Amino acid sequence: MQLVTGIEAIDLGLYLVKHQTLIFSDFHLGFEESLNRQGVFVPRMHYKDIVARLDLIFLALKEQKKIVKTVVLTGDLKHAFGSIQRQEWKDILNIVDYFHKHAPELVLIKGNHDAVLAPVANKKGITLVSNYRISDILVIHGDVLPAELDGVKTIIMGHEHPAISLRAAGRIERYKCYIVGTYKRRTLIVQPSFNLLVEGSDLLQERLLSPLLTDVSSFNTFIVDEKQKEVLAFGKVKGLK
Repeated sequence: MQLVTGIEAIDLGLYLVKHQTLIFSDFHLGFEESLNRQGVFVPRMHYKDIVARLDLIFLALKEQKKIVKTVVLTGDLKHAFGSIQRQEWKDILNIVDYFHKHAPELVLIKGNHDAVLAPVANKKGITLVSNYRISDILVIHGDVLPAELDGVKTIIMGHEHPAISLRAAGRIERYKCYIVGTYKRRTLIVQPSFNLLVEGSDLLQERLLSPLLTDVSSFNTFIVDEKQKEVLAFGKVKGLK
């Protein structure tokens, strides 16, 4: 699904056609360990589920004969704020190795959950950055306002974990989604999280987190169909109320 010219959504990944770059957001590795420590016991299958989903995305790109030269992670690769938990350390090292097998370059943008991610990045020889600029596209986490926008035409961010709740057949289901609008006359694309244990924050009911977002009612919505792994255009946010 093309969100804007030259930028396609392939399940939970954004593909920049011209730059052969694949972007993912907000994995929150170690999430189930944090839940376990809070007394909420869930099977530790998150990493395996993530890899299985990633495999499908890379397979789809291969079938479409699309090359991936760079993978960009927009932040919050890990979940715990103040430490690196044992499961996080293991999963992060493994997922870095995974991406290195699929692309020559890996870019890690520091998110608000990534305060102590540096030891892992250093171990793998990767530099943590606050943002990533490629031509006129700026990729950020989204928890703080970008410092410089000169020459930027498109901003891609995570952080918000956008989702929409829809009523169908007498029940309400929540879906991860992309939203596309504007910020200071630039195209703004907000990417859904790759945390597969939760769908995200309902744009119609919950408070917006990012300082770049004040009113998303006029943003276009693209819902990720979990079962079909398809991205579907659903119109403007205000039309879903």
